[in-house]
Amino acid sequence: MGKQRTRTRISSKIDELPEELRLKVDVMLADTSNTYAYISEFLNNEGYKISKSSVGRYATRTNTATQRLLEAQAQTEKLIQVVKDNPEADYTEAAIMMMMSGLVDKVAMAEEEFSEMPLDKAGRLIASLSRTKVYKDRVRQDMKKKADIAFRQMETEMMAVIKKDAESAEQLRNILTKAKERMMEDD
Repeated sequence: MGKQRTRTRISSKIDELPEELRLKVDVMLADTSNTYAYISEFLNNEGYKISKSSVGRYATRTNTATQRLLEAQAQTEKLIQVVKDNPEADYTEAAIMMMMSGLVDKVAMAEEEFSEMPLDKAGRLIASLSRTKVYKDRVRQDMKKKADIAFRQMETEMMAVIKKDAESAEQLRNILTKAKERMMEDD
């Protein structure tokens, strides 16, 4: 088997520029009227020989990182809004969905890494995701059982209190049945 490629951190000539000059390049890249050739010429005038293709590769890399940060920020803001709007909700589902979205993106971009991943590690990842799903389903089932027991007990106690009025007892039974049905509905 051949030597495996080791991943190294990407570094470009622009990354090695003085901080102030690199920030100017970032600002210039943010203005779409500046071409890579123009930015390269600017850097050459500042005494740094950097090609327009190097500027382009740097721009692509920084734009990708910026885009990931913006997407993460947008997801976080959405989650915060959901928490504010629904303080009683279960947020594990939202967190799992965000994690799965990130994993799907990672899988889509990492075919080579997966082909190099040891089979036992891939198996552990799949098993871990399966355990999480089973645990979540078990917790939901337990909550349904507990709610059913609580509603039956509450119905028994309330019926004992209003036993003398048959019409009120029937209305209360209907209200409790509707509440229990809503509580037992799957999301």
